[in-house]
Order: sequence, then C-alpha cells, then structure tokens
Amino acid sequence: MNDISPLPQGSTIGILGGGQLGRMLALAAARLGMKTHIFCPDPESPAFEVTPHKTVAAYDDEAALAAFAAAVDVVTYEFENVPARTAQFLSHLKPLRPGANALAISQDRLAEKAFLTINRIPVAPFAAISDLDRLEAELEEIGAPAVLKTTRLGYDGKGQRIVRNMEEAAHAFEVLVPHPLVLEGFIAFDKEISVVVARNGAGEVAAFDPAENLHRDHILKTSTVPAAISKKTAEKATRIATAIVTALDYVGVLGVEFFVLPDGKLLVNEIAPRVHNSGHWTEAVCITDQFEQHIRAVLGWPLGDPTRLADVVMENLIGDEIGAIPHKLVTGIRPHAYGKAESRKGRKMGHINRVAVKKRAK
Repeated sequence: MNDISPLPQGSTIGILGGGQLGRMLALAAARLGMKTHIFCPDPESPAFEVTPHKTVAAYDDEAALAAFAAAVDVVTYEFENVPARTAQFLSHLKPLRPGANALAISQDRLAEKAFLTINRIPVAPFAAISDLDRLEAELEEIGAPAVLKTTRLGYDGKGQRIVRNMEEAAHAFEVLVPHPLVLEGFIAFDKEISVVVARNGAGEVAAFDPAENLHRDHILKTSTVPAAISKKTAEKATRIATAIVTALDYVGVLGVEFFVLPDGKLLVNEIAPRVHNSGHWTEAVCITDQFEQHIRAVLGWPLGDPTRLADVVMENLIGDEIGAIPHKLVTGIRPHAYGKAESRKGRKMGHINRVAVKKRAK
C-alpha cells in the first residue's frame, strides 16, 4: 500500500519494536497530536510506558498482526531486524514506511554491499564466504587483516571477528553462524562519521549535519557535532546519504555510517533503516529532531527544518552509568533516560546531550 496522502492529526501510528527508539518515536508523535500503538513480544518494553495502545505478541503471530494493522493508520519500525515476513504481511494491510525493500536490503550485509556497489557508492572490498576454500582465496585477494562477519543480526560489534591469517579466519568461520558470511577489507580509517537523513513520499530530502562518532567496546559512546572534517567532506557525505535514500525510494529517517580515510575519502560502512543512535543529539539542538522528522515522513507531511542551533556532544549512558544522571544536571546538559527496568553491562540505558551554551553578555 503506497498512498502518500498526508494523514490527519489524531491518526494512529503503529510501531514495530518497543525499545528506546520506539519510545522516543512515540513521544515525538504525541507532540504532533498523533497516537501510537506499539507491537513488541517483550512485555517489559520501555516504549509501552508512553502509550496506552500496545500489543504483546510474537512477530510471526499473524492474527495479532492483523488486529494490530486494523487498529492503526500506518506502520513503521524502530529496529532493522523485524522479520521480513512480518513486514511483507503488514505491507498488504496498511502503508509500511520505510518499505519492506529497504528493510530487506539493510538486514543482509551482502545485499546491502551489493546495493551500494550497484549505485556506485564506495564501500570496503568484500566477498561472500560460503566455505573454507572460498575464504582462503578471498583472504588472499582482499588481504589481511580483514573482518569476517555474519550477514545478519550483527550490531554493537557482535557477529564479527578480525582475522589476521588463515588460521584465525578458519576458527572465525566455525564460530560465526549462519553461513554464508561476508569478508570485508580492514579499513585503516581516520575517523567514523554518520549522517542521519530523511525522505518523505513526495521525494523531499533533509539531512542533519554529520556527527563524529567514538566507540567504546564496540558500542557508540559519543557523537560530536560539528564533526572534525572539512566542509567538502561533510558535503560529500550528505550527497551520498541523499543518493542512498533516493535510490531506495525511502520514506522515513535513515542512518548512514561512514569511514573517513586519511586522504579524506569516504567509504560507507553500513546503513540503518530507522532513527539512529548517532542522531540523538538532534533532540537538544535542532529545530526538528530526528524523531519528529521520521514521524513527519511516515505521516506524509512536509519535512521539518534540520538546522542545528548549537554545538553538541551526545554521550550514551551504558549500564550503571545511568545512575549518574542526577549528578550531571548542570548547565548545558539535557538528559534522557529510557525507562529500562534492568541495568546490564553493555546495555544502553539513556543518554545525555552536552550543549555548548553561549555565555550571555553582561
């Protein structure tokens, strides 16, 4: 269902997934006068706390999915690992934004790399690995070190191994499942950046400024804006992100992660068909943040103004770090706790935005 007619205030947006991104989308929708209905198998989902409309059911429960679709006007999702069959089933009942095609491409690293390559968007050297003979041949061709990854369900450093020789590669091949895997060239990058970009059904595109990202233990720790890159590099990253959402005929917000090489060239690392962790800074310093922008696109509304009003550093609060929020409430700090019941090592519990507040003239 591809009708792009704008939905009126009071419409209900169905959100697949009940994590922090779903929670923040629901809050943004409420500000615009919309209702949300969260569908998630986990009864403890933090998004349930901010909407009275929820369904607790498995993603393959077609009866529950049909009832969910009947209760909403449009469907979106907060994470890219929604089962493809679920997306296809719902797309025949209500508009699904972003569409099932974008979901299918971004769920599979090989499909994603192939899509980017076909559209002449630079990526690291890669190859599909189905057996050890192919692994040995491709490791020789691509060169070591390299990174062996699962094609699906990898995030925050999970589902991948750096391999420096065939012995390490063979061990990683046995450990990482299911097959096939993907072997990628190891990139000696200068820094990592990301661009959060939005597109609506009318083809209007708006991009936020690139953020410079630092990771700790494979988990995003900070996103700094402006990024320490040249204006030319920033403009090129935005052009590439715009080309990706256009080629996908995408509706919604998309995160595009880049490696910046020492010579200033850009390689796309991956794309995420959803609001993005590295875009959380937008809620503190942008006229329209990424969550409202996604809701606008999903509703068929004009996109908002992504102008940044101040410099900012977003810091993820991981595990027990969430307990520090009361002590961080000082000038220029905007906190956001996700309402998760249990704090665990490596779990994103919230974030803070450190805004560069201009001193008032005396």
